Amino acid sequence: MKLKELGNMTAHLSHTEKMPVLFLGHGNPMNAIEENSFVTGFRDISKEIPRPSAILCISAHWETRGSFVTAMEKPKTIHDFGGFPKALFDVQYPAPGSPELAQQTKNIVTKTEIGLDDSHWGLDHGCWSVVKHLYPSADIPVIQLSLDYTQPALYHYELAKQLAPLREKGVLVVGSGNMVHNLRMAAWDKMETPGFGYDWALTAREKMKKLILESDHQSLIQFKSLGKEFDLSIPTPEHFLPLLYTLALQDKNEQASFFNDEVIAGSLTMTSVKIA
Repeated sequence: MKLKELGNMTAHLSHTEKMPVLFLGHGNPMNAIEENSFVTGFRDISKEIPRPSAILCISAHWETRGSFVTAMEKPKTIHDFGGFPKALFDVQYPAPGSPELAQQTKNIVTKTEIGLDDSHWGLDHGCWSVVKHLYPSADIPVIQLSLDYTQPALYHYELAKQLAPLREKGVLVVGSGNMVHNLRMAAWDKMETPGFGYDWALTAREKMKKLILESDHQSLIQFKSLGKEFDLSIPTPEHFLPLLYTLALQDKNEQASFFNDEVIAGSLTMTSVKIA
């Protein structure tokens, strides 16, 4: 794509200083209504970065055949979970959508066809349960980009690279998942035990952090070849892939930093990343 064409596609968005990129470990949906160190971490990070004009979120909880972006004016708050208190189901995050940004996203991604979803989806808990702590007034437009479950990790990484122009238009790109996410092996009886983690989860977390700090994205893209610890930590890819969307947008002169870097229930990490 020629630079002039790309400029025309993003003309309706004002030029701003380059926005950082975030990966948020979202963890338990109850984080949406509880007060804990993770919630504090989300609030604190919002104070460190410029206020965005819009948010593009890639959540582990919207998997589709093909790639889609939400394009409705008023996305609904989706309570895509069960077995939680009524207070959690009562939460609404009435942020506006942005059909214009959805169309813009569709236009700049040439690697694949991006479908516009103007009625089916909305904001799932992978998005709203964390974004509500960054911007509690719900006054910043939010759209979501789905994960095509039929595609390998490299596809997602290369697609994400094409979102780079949005960073200079005031758009905050947020990946939401968990680096280590094995619910079947979670030790729920040790939820309140600080720092408890299975050896394989702790090893995978440290290896992931090292690779991120070294900007070794290729090794992370090929996570299936990184050994047993990674097999246990990423039994299915949907919570890991949003991290690749974040890393793909890292420029050579940008650094990664971590926050909320804790293990819970032995087999889940809340580790979050800021790239700026």
